[in-house]
Amino acid sequence: MKKIKLRDFDIGDNAGFVLISGPCVLEDEETAMDAAVYLQKLTTKLNIPFIFKASYDKANRTSVKSYRGPGLKEGLAMLKNIKDKLKIPVLSDVHRFEEIDPAAEVLDVLQVPAFLCRQTDFVTEIAKKARIINVKKGQFLAPWDMANVIEKIKTAGNENIMLTERGASFGYNNLVFDVRALPVMRKMGYPVIFDATHSVQFPGGAGNASGGERDMVPYLARAAVAAGVDGIFFEVHRDPQKALCDGANSLYLDSLEEVLTVLKKIDHLVKER
Repeated sequence: MKKIKLRDFDIGDNAGFVLISGPCVLEDEETAMDAAVYLQKLTTKLNIPFIFKASYDKANRTSVKSYRGPGLKEGLAMLKNIKDKLKIPVLSDVHRFEEIDPAAEVLDVLQVPAFLCRQTDFVTEIAKKARIINVKKGQFLAPWDMANVIEKIKTAGNENIMLTERGASFGYNNLVFDVRALPVMRKMGYPVIFDATHSVQFPGGAGNASGGERDMVPYLARAAVAAGVDGIFFEVHRDPQKALCDGANSLYLDSLEEVLTVLKKIDHLVKER
């Protein structure tokens, strides 16, 4: 498997799992920094590699009235401030061609949203500019379909590829996580991340917003780590009930230590063998 080097840690090739985590969307500088500081201290304590994630613009919100974020310029400034002050890598998703160049100047990992993962020109343009590219598997794709996405990225000259499983459409307003997707995609030779919080989402399930089953997140995350996944993706918030995006499927920030402690034990057992 391809081993990706990011700062002082490795992703993939039987390394311990990396945590990608943060609030779904940047709400304000204080909230984002508070979450980043908490996560940095926790992952340092538990010796877990960490990438901070938050979106500067959620272009795929259910309702036109939904909060989308501070936008490209202000959002990237927030992420750069977090990156520089805390000395941690940052990740965010890119939705438009004109965002790619400025995002690549700040972000350590550029993420392709699930609903754009088949857009050939968009994916290859990101691959040309990104240090590392993380592609979320669309809810509408089978895991083996991601081999074609990998090929597109490789033709653009980028081998620092991560794939993220985030569940598959299961009827209307529902998703299901098939754990078999993880080994299928890992056999393609690149690190695979499991997005535990989006996999319990009910897309559009609340009419003008998405719903979710937060309580199911730890169970799915344990299954993914037991399957040997290379990273776990959690969206978190101090008070998910007040989050401006995806609160229903976000974890409480102060619940994360217990969850990660269990995952570390499973990860050690599986990868030791």
